[in-house]
Amino acid sequence: MDLKVDKSDNSFFKNLLLGLQHLLAMYSGDILVPILIGAAIGFTPKQMTYLISVDIFMCGVATLLQIKRTPLTGIGLPVVLGSAVEYVTPLQNIGHHFGIAYMYGAIIAAGVFILLISKLFANLQTFFPPVVTGSLITLIGFTLIPVAFQNIGGGDATAKNFGNGPDLILGFLTALIIVVFTIWGRGFIKQIAVLIGIVAGYVIAFFMGQIGFASVSSAHWFQIPMPFYFATPKFEWSSIVIMLLAALTCMIESTGVYYALAEVTKRDLSKNDMQRGYASEGFAAILGGIFNTFPYSTFSQNVAIVQMSGIKKNRPVYFSAFLLIILGLIPKVGAIATLIPNSVLGGAMLIMFGMVGAQGVKMLSSVEMNNNNLLIMAVAIGLGLGVTVQPGLLHFLPSTLQTILNNGLVVGSFSAIILNIILNPGSLKKAK
Repeated sequence: MDLKVDKSDNSFFKNLLLGLQHLLAMYSGDILVPILIGAAIGFTPKQMTYLISVDIFMCGVATLLQIKRTPLTGIGLPVVLGSAVEYVTPLQNIGHHFGIAYMYGAIIAAGVFILLISKLFANLQTFFPPVVTGSLITLIGFTLIPVAFQNIGGGDATAKNFGNGPDLILGFLTALIIVVFTIWGRGFIKQIAVLIGIVAGYVIAFFMGQIGFASVSSAHWFQIPMPFYFATPKFEWSSIVIMLLAALTCMIESTGVYYALAEVTKRDLSKNDMQRGYASEGFAAILGGIFNTFPYSTFSQNVAIVQMSGIKKNRPVYFSAFLLIILGLIPKVGAIATLIPNSVLGGAMLIMFGMVGAQGVKMLSSVEMNNNNLLIMAVAIGLGLGVTVQPGLLHFLPSTLQTILNNGLVVGSFSAIILNIILNPGSLKKAK
């Protein structure tokens, strides 16, 4: 069932701006993945430029797969897909120890795995009652707040100039501008408060001398993505196993995002909807391996964009997807967006991630506050936030286990699911 169309559906300019807002909300988080992985495996500047561009292109393709409903793919919700950070450490390790050919082989294997288990995973809906999904969505928002603050400080917490004056001014000023336009803005201006905040922060950063254009002048004007540009995929069992674990992690996070969007858009999700959503991410990962990029998953920050703008339809996301494809084909234009300071994006993230967490709290407010449910919330949110802010606590564990257990969303969601099974077995029977 399609989302209800509102009066702004026919305005090209409004939908373009709303799509741009979605794009800018996810752009920084997405290009971070190719930067981290490319640097880890020693890509040259020319290779990095290509990798970032084709990754942006594939984000658009993956988003189209997800928002366009077909018999096999597409959950049909206003969601944007991007490179998932859960895959960064596994891909770095595979690329470093085995080479990039095995890295891309593992990505394809992960995509096939997601496709094969999509129906099974969709049938696990009974294990996600409101107390679990509310805790999960709360964690999605609150575990990302440290990322927002790291960006406000400049992006690199180990740098000597981390948290310097200009970055703090830009970050918190961007957040303040978004808050002001969200409270006092009217109509369409209120809907694009995040975009206004980012653009205003960008302009202020320019006048503060925080932006340079050298990377734009060196970028190409046009570039066509090519299959197997870096390497033909090869397969190795241990690399594949690590990627399958990361894929499960992303599927859990995507489940939370799907439920959050369904709550915001007032839509009931069926098992078929969930299966098509997972299948879309599986196909996107396979394409990522073929085109030598990455697996793709739902981006949490775009839930907040939908909530804050009040626009609950898919048309702006179609604009965002096509803009991503265009940026991927024109690296010089895409390079301009990479100039947005981390501190500006961090200010926007602070508001957006906070809104996602608040949406989770809103869902939990509808849950009966008995001792069992309070315990589920306390343990799930406590463990999830704990491993997020203190990942070094588990340094004695093998690296594979650290990759899983350092993810607050995985730890929190599994805790919520297991405790709900033990404490509320009746909720599973009712769901069935």
